[in-house]
Amino acid sequence: MNKVILMGRLTRDPEMRQTTGGIQVCSFSIAVNRRFAKDGQQNADFINCTAWRQQAEFICKYFHKGSMIALVGTLQSRSWENQEGKRQYSTDVVVEEVHFTGSRQESNTGAQDSSYNMTQPAPQPEQDNVFGDLDSMGFQTIEGSEDDLPF
Repeated sequence: MNKVILMGRLTRDPEMRQTTGGIQVCSFSIAVNRRFAKDGQQNADFINCTAWRQQAEFICKYFHKGSMIALVGTLQSRSWENQEGKRQYSTDVVVEEVHFTGSRQESNTGAQDSSYNMTQPAPQPEQDNVFGDLDSMGFQTIEGSEDDLPF
């Protein structure tokens, strides 16, 4: 399985190009903070990303340097020989899904476009029943003790 899920900030404005066949491709990199800080100093990894076609257009239209972005994609490695004949390697994330993660004001898109949908906060459950109505979700109450369960 090859699946990558990342959230970070763009380190530069996305760069749009076209292949000789007219297919749009967007390159950008994101800084993703590491989980643990070393000596109180937060470290980040800088990850190169590539998006194609509609995803490329969308990213170039709505994201810029400093924007917070969440993406889902696959990891892809490639190699080539440079002009001096030395082998070069690159590992990129090929973007499949893109999600806004910062606030609308932070993303500074100002877009009135319908493709930008802010999600509504989930309703809070009642305090006495944290799980809500389990019967309506298809769950059944199991009578007896844990010793009676088949697993």
